[in-house]
This record gives sequence, structure tokens and C-alpha cells, in this order.
Amino acid sequence: MRVAITGGTGFVGSHLAERLASPNTVVVSRRTGVAIDDVEALTAAFEGVDAVAHCAGINREIGGQTFEKVHVEGTKAVLEAARRAGVKRIVMLSFLRARPDCGSGYHETKWAAEELVRASGLDYTIIKAGMIYGQGDHMVDHVTKAVRTWPIFATVGFRERTVSPVPVQEAVSVLIAALHGRLPDATVALLGAEELELGTAVRRIARVADRKPLFVPVPVWTIRALAQLTEWLMVVPLVAKAQARMLDEGVSDPAPYASALPQDLKPKLPFTEDRIRAALPEGKFGLKDLRVVNSWHAKGRRTQGASGPLPTLDDSSRGPR
Repeated sequence: MRVAITGGTGFVGSHLAERLASPNTVVVSRRTGVAIDDVEALTAAFEGVDAVAHCAGINREIGGQTFEKVHVEGTKAVLEAARRAGVKRIVMLSFLRARPDCGSGYHETKWAAEELVRASGLDYTIIKAGMIYGQGDHMVDHVTKAVRTWPIFATVGFRERTVSPVPVQEAVSVLIAALHGRLPDATVALLGAEELELGTAVRRIARVADRKPLFVPVPVWTIRALAQLTEWLMVVPLVAKAQARMLDEGVSDPAPYASALPQDLKPKLPFTEDRIRAALPEGKFGLKDLRVVNSWHAKGRRTQGASGPLPTLDDSSRGPR
């Protein structure tokens, strides 16, 4: 089977491409020179493809890369290109709580994209995923770097929310099953085997990272303000505004309702220290993570004749997902 992956250089997309490890796999992303809203380029990329894994997305807006353009207009382009190229099946990776009329551009545009897929006339599966973690994620990566950088860690609000973390390996297994037609014309929820309080998950990551920060609960508005600040300042924000909303709600129940996975496809691996350890990043936050410093370095590389793309937003919205 020949598969195309939009957002194929992002977190989940790259893990999917690595698992498939086939010359028949087509990786589509801005980093490979194909814009998500370029119907002609997408059509050419999809020629001879049997199924598309639509993993492209962003968790913050920057410049022209808006939620509307990437999630809605991008999905329209992917669907049109799939029809032109004769693709029979599309599998979309969405967010567990994507829904309309909730006041979050991220949630609402992800939902609008879901609706486009459901109305496309193609065989489809929509996977509403919760918090996916693994090497290169935002959850374990950012918590680890944060506790290595600062002695205090702010937790969201004064009541505990819950999460159900999914190892990326199990998420990829569900995607592959859907690409092979296991979940026809379905919208399903993807949750991890273990539901735990968000604070417990964060403390578990800190323990594996060999840090003991002071955990301080702060009002939700504080996290939202921090999210805005880090979106302005950081290449990849410590927390994005969409993520602040996710953490405030918890990430363990689909909204609206989505079907459960078949028993044999349900994730079975708990959020253990060994799995966290396998996802730990190197280092901590530093000046290189600031947008202004990154921009200076990029200008320096261009002045010196260095080649290669500048850092961009990830084509696979990472979450917490």
C-alpha cells in the first residue's frame, strides 16, 4: 500500500513514516517543499497513493500560519487533491476535545476540519487523540526542560485535571490500522491505558529527570498569560494558548462523543518511568529557544553562506496530544 503523510516531518507524522519505512511512503510537509494549501503540489504528491494520513496541524498561530489556514483551508486542499489523484481513503489525526463554538480557535478549526473529512465522500477515519508522548513530543520534552531550568513549576489551577497519555508507538499502530481500513467511516477516541491526574504525570516526569522543583498551583489566567508571553518570545513556546486551554479542561474525555477503539487496538501501555525515560530530551531551556536569538543565528548562517531551512512551526500539532 502506498501512503502519503501530511505533516510527515512533525512529531506523530515522522514516527509514522519511520514505522512504515517504505519507498512507497510519501512525506508531505513544508520542509519537503509542499505547502499544505497548494492543491496542485498536493495532487502531484498523492499520485498513485492509496491512503493519506492527514497529520498536519499547528498549536499556535504565527504570521500567515493561522489555525484557519492550516487546519481548515489546508484540509480542504488535501481533500481536493486526494479526489483529483484518485485516493480512496483518508485518516485524519485530530484532537480529543475538538468541538465547535467553544471559544478556542484551535479546537474550533480542528472540528471544522473533521466535518470536512466526514462530508468528503472519501472513506475516512478521524482519530480524536489525547496526549501523545514520545521522543520529540511537547509533553515530556517541555516538562523535562522546564524542571531542569527553573526551581519552581507552576501547575494549572486549584483543582486537578486528568490526562490519559498515549505512547506514540501505540498511536502509530492505530493510524496504520486505520490506513488499512480497520476503522471505516468512523470517528474514534484515542486514549492511553492509564488515566492519572495531571500533577501526578508532571511529578513522574520530574522524578525521572532527577529534579525536585517546588510545584505551585496558580490561577488558569496566569497560565494563559504565560502562554501568550512564550508564544511571543520562544521558537517553540513553553506552553501555547491552545495548550493552556487543553490543560485547563483535562485531556481524558472526548468532546463531543467519539466511539471507543476496538479492544485489540486500544492502547495498553501505562505511563511508566521507563517509557518517560525513553522520551527524555537533552539539555534545558536556554537563549537558543528565544525567537530573537534564533533569528540572529539564522541571519548569521545566511551571511556565512550556510544552507538549509530556517526553523519553522512543526507540521504535526503536538499537543499536548
